[in-house]
Amino acid sequence: MSDILSNWYPYIKALHIMSVIAWMAGLFYLPRLFVHHVETAGLSGPSHDLFIVMEEKLLRVIMNPAMIATWLFGILLVMTPGIVGWDMVWPWTKGLSVLAMTGFHMWLSRQRRNFVAGEGLKTGRTYRMMNELPTLLMVVIVLSVVVKF
Repeated sequence: MSDILSNWYPYIKALHIMSVIAWMAGLFYLPRLFVHHVETAGLSGPSHDLFIVMEEKLLRVIMNPAMIATWLFGILLVMTPGIVGWDMVWPWTKGLSVLAMTGFHMWLSRQRRNFVAGEGLKTGRTYRMMNELPTLLMVVIVLSVVVKF
């Protein structure tokens, strides 16, 4: 198995990066949709219905598959011999940040369900502030992987 992972390492890494880009795009965009939804569309009418469809498709068609692919290819990278030195700090900071990013993804999913139910909504300001979380986590992840502290 380790020979296969070593031989396929560049392809697995490329697929991991592509998955991360797609996931991050969704993590940046969905909270912005929530801001516009809560501030302009309300909880009924054609605009509300359009936002519900857009949010659902973004989450189910792009974000969920991208998150799963990111995790799958990331685990394969971790299993590749010689790639991760567990005695260093960086794999732990990256791992914790990826777990936090996944938690944020789940929070966004719960917020989408709140829009569908018409209850438990946050303010546009809250969604704007939460939109910064994936940026902070991305900074930690990229620094962890590139600098390898």
